[in-house]
Amino acid sequence: MHTHAIPRLGGVSFFPTLLFTLCLVTGIFCFIHTNFSALITNQFISEILFLVCGLTLLYIVGIADDLVGVRYRQKLVVQFICAAFFPLSGLYINNLYGIFGIHEIPMFLGMPITMLLVIYLTNAINLIDGIDGLASGLSIVSLIILGTLFLLSDLWVYAMIAYTTLGILLPFFYYNVFGQAERGKKIFMGDTGSLTLGYILSFLAVKFSMHNQAVLPYTQGAIIVAFSTLLVPMLDVVRVILYRLRTGKNIFQPDMNHIHHKFLGMGFTPRRAMISILSLACIFSCANIILAAMINMLILIIGDVLIWISLNLWFNKLRAAREKQYASRTV
Repeated sequence: MHTHAIPRLGGVSFFPTLLFTLCLVTGIFCFIHTNFSALITNQFISEILFLVCGLTLLYIVGIADDLVGVRYRQKLVVQFICAAFFPLSGLYINNLYGIFGIHEIPMFLGMPITMLLVIYLTNAINLIDGIDGLASGLSIVSLIILGTLFLLSDLWVYAMIAYTTLGILLPFFYYNVFGQAERGKKIFMGDTGSLTLGYILSFLAVKFSMHNQAVLPYTQGAIIVAFSTLLVPMLDVVRVILYRLRTGKNIFQPDMNHIHHKFLGMGFTPRRAMISILSLACIFSCANIILAAMINMLILIIGDVLIWISLNLWFNKLRAAREKQYASRTV
């Protein structure tokens, strides 16, 4: 839909800026507060070091993909390695908080579940990046909520990661949505940015979901609360893959069946479509956070899926009606 050449390497700035800011702020606090080191546990250091390792690999692959292209199999191998860094650092899903009646789960189950979730979420953010401001907007919503949840839990070092990433995204969002390509002031994040964002969001969501009484008090439905902030891209990628399987298409082959394509097909402008999808994500997230302490987790998940299916069926009808109307006018 764009008629001017637009740089797609905006995401190149994400990882270096995040690393610089975290090191700078942490260094200043270490200098000012002599007891600062007591707040940094060995677990946190391990998690951050492995997080940086994963981000470095995804950063390199993302740049290569944006410049010359990388096969999806190669990207999946790298994503698998990066996902393995989470369990290696001691970070993994260890409690389902009552989903299917299951609470604590053993390490040998929690680790592969975590790796699949990281790969799944990282690709979900990458695939939802189809119109201006959508991937960054959804990430902004998630980072605000997750950062606030960590602050309320007194885990300020994780909140700092969330808000630092938020600070990186805000100027990007402005130039991505409101920038003028004809004046050289518009930019895309590319795979470098979307893969980086997906991995950081995965880290924060898994951290909040991991039950450790010494670090984070038991929060009813914590896994739902954490991942509900990213429900729209996660549900959308499942629906798209199922559609491709049903129609006999390659699941890695791009198509025009994502949620933003449906809004565009219904006659929405790209900006209105972006605002509508962000509003939908906020409603899902807020509703799940409120209801997580009141409703059985499995019922809540089923309700989310049924609402999502109903909305998509409605969108399909509206899109088909508009296409039929447009075809009749053309004839």
